[in-house]
Amino acid sequence: MQELKDRIIKEGKVLPGSIIKVDGFLNHRVDTVLLEHIAEEFGRHFDMDRVTVILTAEASGIALAAIVARHFGKPMIFAKKAKSDNIEGGLYQSEIFSYTYKKKVTLLVSKEWLHTGDKVLVVDDFMANGEAVRGLCDIVEKAGAELVGVGCAVEKGFQGGGDRLREAGVDLRSLAVIESAEPGNIVFREEA
Repeated sequence: MQELKDRIIKEGKVLPGSIIKVDGFLNHRVDTVLLEHIAEEFGRHFDMDRVTVILTAEASGIALAAIVARHFGKPMIFAKKAKSDNIEGGLYQSEIFSYTYKKKVTLLVSKEWLHTGDKVLVVDDFMANGEAVRGLCDIVEKAGAELVGVGCAVEKGFQGGGDRLREAGVDLRSLAVIESAEPGNIVFREEA
């Protein structure tokens, strides 16, 4: 998606450790018009008439997932990273290693909201090593739901998480796959 790539080039920053900072428009300060365009792009790839629910992980995926859900008139669920007292009726959970926080995290979704028969589109803003998305796919499987696919705005292709998911048969659509990143030089993977 050229609009997203242009914003990454113009406003993104590459920090030490190959961290790509896009928080000025994607996941801290949010450009809702851009997120609406991302939702439209996901709609060109996935059969949104089949999708019954949008699933993401707390916290930075919520804005994009909410806009995708609103755009297509679907409910949205986000996996929590901590159990709260207001969750009833059991939990689906998956252990992941958070690249952002450099520690193990448990993703939690109430059994009240995700069911056998749901057709799930996982949406995330940014994929590094793919652990969060892998954990969400695991929760979909545990619920007996069907994974329609994964829509990701930005993927760090050089970390291999997206490629591992594709090799496992996941229909993953990333709109900007970064092949390499150095300060002042971000290179995108050519689209197939």
